[in-house]
Amino acid sequence: QVQLVESGGGLVQPGGSLRVSCKASGIILTTFSISTMAWYRQAAGKERELVAEISNAGGINYVDSVKGRFTISKDNSRKTIYLQMNNLKPEDTAVYYCHRRTAGTEYWGKGIMVTVSS
Repeated sequence: QVQLVESGGGLVQPGGSLRVSCKASGIILTTFSISTMAWYRQAAGKERELVAEISNAGGINYVDSVKGRFTISKDNSRKTIYLQMNNLKPEDTAVYYCHRRTAGTEYWGKGIMVTVSS
């Protein structure tokens, strides 16, 4: 069965950097390659929001609040996506979720906590 496993979260000071990873298992490379992958986040008391996504064709978009600070990337050979987060702010504190979308289904990781605090 498809699994998405996030890693790399933790505590970082404002202005610092962190990279989170999401590795997909249970699918072959060709299936992963045609998927749209994304990072979402959910802060306490708020709705889950799309942070960044990368399509099968390589198209990328970000939520306005992270533009210029976050970078999403994809390594098909490793079936892994990454989110490089720079110049982190306290308002970036949230649980970050990996997401995969297909024509008929969605898959979610369990989420990983990122806390930005001094």
